[in-house]
Amino acid sequence: MAAPEKADAPREAAPSGRKAALSDREGFLAWAMLLPSVVYIVALVGVPFVLAIAFAFSDVTTGDPSYDWAGFRNFTAVFDDGVFWRALSNTLVFTLASMVLIVVFGKILANILVAEFHGKWFVRFLVLLPWTTPVALSTISWLWFLDSIYSPVDWVLRQLNLIDGNVVWLGRPGTAMGSVIAVQAWRLTPLAAVIVMAGLVAIPRDIDEAARIDGAGFWRRMFEVTIPLTLPVIAVAALFGAIMTFTDMTVSYVLTRGGPTHATDTLASWAYFRGIEGGDVGQGAAIALFLFPILLAGAVAILRAVRRLEAQ
Repeated sequence: MAAPEKADAPREAAPSGRKAALSDREGFLAWAMLLPSVVYIVALVGVPFVLAIAFAFSDVTTGDPSYDWAGFRNFTAVFDDGVFWRALSNTLVFTLASMVLIVVFGKILANILVAEFHGKWFVRFLVLLPWTTPVALSTISWLWFLDSIYSPVDWVLRQLNLIDGNVVWLGRPGTAMGSVIAVQAWRLTPLAAVIVMAGLVAIPRDIDEAARIDGAGFWRRMFEVTIPLTLPVIAVAALFGAIMTFTDMTVSYVLTRGGPTHATDTLASWAYFRGIEGGDVGQGAAIALFLFPILLAGAVAILRAVRRLEAQ
């Protein structure tokens, strides 16, 4: 009778008292990797947000930094301020108009950049310049472009016999707001184009080829294939554009300083003017707090739309 096979020797177990190295612990590594981001967000977002809430219910000014509870007095003063309501409506117009332009031109630019042509890398480099250039520096260049006397834009339009004199782009309420919206859209369109490009590249080629075989032309493929498949990515581009526009004050501050007659003031710029330049820190904080619920509602709406599009 054959002897029974010897059972495999048990694997050598690690010593129970020895602890795994920290670099082998997934839980530790997860927290170690997240900690810098958490500290950054808490320090630069969380702490200022808490301070803004505290200041909004105080009578703190730059001349008297002592903290005294003021209740809802700052909010009452803000509601009675006509400039606040003007800034709120300007903010909504500024954000919505800029977001539409950013998404539309970002989609067009992304379609151009994914095409094959000679010197594409150089064109992509030029396209990214408005986004990578510091916003204050790029806006100052537009301040010269739209100058009331030496504007090269006016000179070109005069040479084309489209205008007789200077337009004074930044001196009239309508053209001033239009100029601020145009500069903001010019600045953020490259970001939207890069985001949409990622969605265009991810579309399977066999889908486009099948549409071509079925006889679909460019516009039909665009509206029935490309846009439906990239809608979630386009929505993300719109979300980034809305957030960066809604909280931006640099463009309007550099170009017009909120003028003429508060025609281009936004909530962010008016909070700065009241809280920093005006010295009323409490009212400035109260105005700034209105950015949060409006922006939160818009972001939640866009994210829900993205989730529905991805579920389809």
